[in-house]
Amino acid sequence: MARPSALIWLALLLILLLPTAAGRILLDLAGGLMLVALVLPFLLAGFGWLGWRVLQSRMVTCQACGVRTFGSSGQCPVCGAGLSDTSELGDFKDAGGISTPASAATIDITAEDAGSEG
Repeated sequence: MARPSALIWLALLLILLLPTAAGRILLDLAGGLMLVALVLPFLLAGFGWLGWRVLQSRMVTCQACGVRTFGSSGQCPVCGAGLSDTSELGDFKDAGGISTPASAATIDITAEDAGSEG
C-alpha cells in the first residue's frame, strides 16, 4: 500500500488549525464524539441502577419460607403458600405461631475452658 503523501496530511492539519467552517465542523464533531464516549458509561450505569431498583420494588417475599419472587401468581413457587402484597419479614407466622425473625435474635455465647487432658 502506498503511504499518503505529506501534502494530504498538511491539508488536513490546515483545515483543523485554520478558522474555517470545515475546521470548526471537524472540531465540533470530534468534541461531540468525545463527550458521548465519556458520558455514555455513566448514563448506562444510572439506567441499570434504576432498573434494578424497580425490579426489587416489584418482588414479594413469601411469609412462610422467605423466598423472594415476582408475586404474579399469588402463590409461592417453592412452598405453595399464598403471597401477600407486603414484603416485610417482621411478622411472619410459623406453624406454631409467631416467631422472631433471625435479624432480631441474639445468641449469647459463653467461653468455657475445655481443660487439658494428660
